[in-house]
Amino acid sequence: MNSSRATRAVIDLGALRDNVSTLLSHVAKGELWAVVKANAYGHGAVPCARTALVAGASGLCVALTQEALELRDAGIDAPIMVMSEQPVVDANVLAANDVTCVVYNERVIAALAGAGRRLGKKVRVHLKVDTGMHRVGVPIADAVERARRIVADRDVLLEGVMTHLATADDPGSAATQRQLDVFESVVSQIRTIAPDLRHVHSANSAATLRGISPTSTIKRAGIAMYGLNPGALADASMSGLRPVMSLRTQVSHVQRVRAGEGVSYGLRSVMERESTIATLPLGYADGIARRSWQTTASVLVGGRRRRIVGVVTMDQMMVDCGDDVVGIGDDAVLFGVQGDSQVTVGDWAAALETIPYEVVCAISGRVPRIYEEVTQC
Repeated sequence: MNSSRATRAVIDLGALRDNVSTLLSHVAKGELWAVVKANAYGHGAVPCARTALVAGASGLCVALTQEALELRDAGIDAPIMVMSEQPVVDANVLAANDVTCVVYNERVIAALAGAGRRLGKKVRVHLKVDTGMHRVGVPIADAVERARRIVADRDVLLEGVMTHLATADDPGSAATQRQLDVFESVVSQIRTIAPDLRHVHSANSAATLRGISPTSTIKRAGIAMYGLNPGALADASMSGLRPVMSLRTQVSHVQRVRAGEGVSYGLRSVMERESTIATLPLGYADGIARRSWQTTASVLVGGRRRRIVGVVTMDQMMVDCGDDVVGIGDDAVLFGVQGDSQVTVGDWAAALETIPYEVVCAISGRVPRIYEEVTQC
């Protein structure tokens, strides 16, 4: 049963492919791995993974066992890395599907070794070292001994050592270099017991664009691959990258509302002047923040920015179109281009006082993803 819903997230696979090529130009040596966790940041994991691999990515990164299995079930046989430890009960299925596992706790290492032993294969693991972010990872003081534990077990293979940079998106932070210095020291010690270590990596999108982790053999490209700024990087750093997702719908209802009348639940948004109000058929169940009407977030209708009026409801939202002529079925753009005007994911992130990651990840599964190859103008 095909959906005829006007609301859709349009995914430009041509832009994604070009973004991967641009990111590859930042990789002096080693490999680019595409981060497709969280349904490829809302863009669709399987289509984005396939496109990234065709464009030159060497592997894929996910966050959960189920995300890795989704890719394997789709017939993708490229290397897949699960970037955080999973429940020990998942060890067998991860090993059976040749998933590379990031580890830091002994009980997970033991579970993966047991799975490898039962299946008669070595499970590839990457040891994550906590060099200062303090989210997950083996403490610096325990890193060498944890690596020794892995090397001593014939059923697991220490393929890599990694860390995650807490402030790579902030050019003014000194913490990144401190983390890199600590990481280099730890890796040097680990190499004495694992001289054939294949991968050492710390570069996320921001580090890749800034070229601040040149020794990483894997560059883990996430948000930048989707054409979005990983932080407060200068425009020059984003050169050559294009947004992959646009969110579009159509006007579903039009009415004139008199001055002094309220709009939406609670009648909290009171019109200061008579105006044409256009209703759009999407709401917070689709990923549009309920409080958007209290921010500077705007929507394009008729090629002009329109302010949101009234509380965003579960399935609908309203925008003020002034005295312009607007009709049912007219196109509306939440973020993307319409005529000579554009609203970006970054605009929404700034209005909501959040980051672009949250804006695109919030677009829910009930919004159809439409995959297109859009030619750049």
